[in-house]
Amino acid sequence: MCGITGFVAKVNDMQSTIDSMRLSLSHRGPDSSGSWIDESYGIALGHQRLAIQDLSSAGNQPMQSGSKELTLIFNGEIYNHFEIREKLQNINKTKINWNGHSDTETILKSFETLGIEETLKLAKGMFALCLWDSTEETITLARDRMGEKPLYYGYVNDNLVFASELKSIMQFNDFNNEICKKALVKYFKYNYIPSPHCIFKDLYKLEPGKFIQFKVSKDYFSFSKPSIKSYWKLHDVFRKGEVEPFKDIHLADAAVEHSLTRSIKSQLISDVPLGTFLSGGIDSTLITALLQSFSNTPVKTFTIGFKDRNYDESIYAKDIANYLGTDHTEMILNEQEAIQVIERLPEIYDEPFADSSQIPTVLVSEIAKSGVTVALSGDGGDELFGGYNRYTHVPKIWNIISIIPFPLRKLIGKVLSSINIRTLDFIGEKLLFFKPIPKFGSKVHKIAEKLKKINTLGEFSMSLATIWQDPSKLVKDMETHNEDDFDQLSLSFHFINSETKRMMAVDSLTYLPDDILCKVDRAAMSISLETRVPFLDPDVISVASRMPIKFNISKRKGKLPLRNILKKYVPQNLTERSKSGFAIPIGEWLRGPLKEWAEDLIRKDFIEEQGFLNYEPIKTVWDEHLSGKHDWTPKIWGVLMFQAWYKEYQIKKD
Repeated sequence: MCGITGFVAKVNDMQSTIDSMRLSLSHRGPDSSGSWIDESYGIALGHQRLAIQDLSSAGNQPMQSGSKELTLIFNGEIYNHFEIREKLQNINKTKINWNGHSDTETILKSFETLGIEETLKLAKGMFALCLWDSTEETITLARDRMGEKPLYYGYVNDNLVFASELKSIMQFNDFNNEICKKALVKYFKYNYIPSPHCIFKDLYKLEPGKFIQFKVSKDYFSFSKPSIKSYWKLHDVFRKGEVEPFKDIHLADAAVEHSLTRSIKSQLISDVPLGTFLSGGIDSTLITALLQSFSNTPVKTFTIGFKDRNYDESIYAKDIANYLGTDHTEMILNEQEAIQVIERLPEIYDEPFADSSQIPTVLVSEIAKSGVTVALSGDGGDELFGGYNRYTHVPKIWNIISIIPFPLRKLIGKVLSSINIRTLDFIGEKLLFFKPIPKFGSKVHKIAEKLKKINTLGEFSMSLATIWQDPSKLVKDMETHNEDDFDQLSLSFHFINSETKRMMAVDSLTYLPDDILCKVDRAAMSISLETRVPFLDPDVISVASRMPIKFNISKRKGKLPLRNILKKYVPQNLTERSKSGFAIPIGEWLRGPLKEWAEDLIRKDFIEEQGFLNYEPIKTVWDEHLSGKHDWTPKIWGVLMFQAWYKEYQIKKD
């Protein structure tokens, strides 16, 4: 795991420029650093290394091929790189003399022997890379299949720049790219900026499963219009899965267990200590249980809890750790310790990002770093095997809603929205005849907002992914935003018969890489911790694509294959409970200890001075949230994270 950066430009001091860009990524790779420059092309490459495989200098970067024609900077891990070495040796007529056992050396030799696209198709892992080919005079940028590793690229004053994080690009000479309002609209819609968009104009995120190539002209420091190509498509995997679905649920479960076990074993390749995040949920417990089943020593596991018992799930993780016999570390945090993380978020996340579970993710990463350098996580299980509540509830709710004529639905939505959230919470906890429903008021208000606007099941499912339904009203001088990225993506999966499975596929392309994986990567890499995601092995994804929806979801329960496998390793009573996510009481804190901080960021003069947002919509949701009429936590958190980011950005800029 590392940080990469570079540029093609005519600058007075290339070395000092690339050094500044590289050093801004030192948190991603503190073990060694290096740079490579070719002044005749105006190319500079920089690298910060977190040594995981081959801790010797043989793994240092930038790395050149034996012919010196190829120069590579690489961030990530190739789990099957020894298999690739065997393939290369079989192709090569003479014995290959390897300098060390790093995957960087393997992938470089593969590029030299098999070419770029064939190598990318072979490689199983997570990565972002840049390859300079002096013979072809091309720069290639590539990103892994599911987007575990970040890669930004684009132009600053017509110069080509790229890096693992935006803070590196902002170190490039005379950085002055304007904030992109179109990206801002998308941010407020989803609380993250979806690929390929970026908060700055002329900068982009390379999308997962793609590589982009620039032709560079010697002595002119110029480059042609790039070509972007996919070497792997999730659409193709799901299309094949629809053609070859599993017919037998027992065979399906066995295939999941086999592929996931192989994935975990492949991801144990490491020359440094390794462990797992253990939240106590289905996904992280299954990863830990499978790993412990073939480990000769207790697996190191890490979790955090909160003194507020309503948000503390550490007791479940502890019980599971005791049962499995892991070497468990837990830390129980108070409100103040969690709140202290907030002021660091703009620096960690680099562009506006507003998934409030980023706070506990930062904290659990810091705890894990105290014991290991690599941590396996359970991310991806929800998207691939139907774990989110919306997958189980949306079709059933829509069956009821669709019977009601739209004008009447709209009226019901308005009435439900007008009921105070605390009144609804009381009803959910005390007056209903079945078991209490946590956060009943928030759930009713969320549905009420949808009732006023949706007409189809597709619209309903997509609306659940949005925060501000029409964010163009929030962003100044923007016309009504009719474009719906998720709706278009859903249509692109038209060959999937199940609406729920289409939701899962869209989430795997959007929410998973741009929210979940981004959240974990930035949090962990801010303190030089590598994270690995066994569920995102291409073989696991292929198996998941073949699961009929009835094999994943039944009787309001999702992830049935994972639950069935887990029964073999952990008693059901330790894992079967309502899904809560990585929750913290941000909404309550905004009415209490965070109120002053929040009001300073959204004060009228600050917002009007910025010139990006309209104050009135913000004031409305803030007042309603404070009064308890509504719980607008996601909307408010999105605004606050942009304001905090902008404040930090202005300080850096000035």
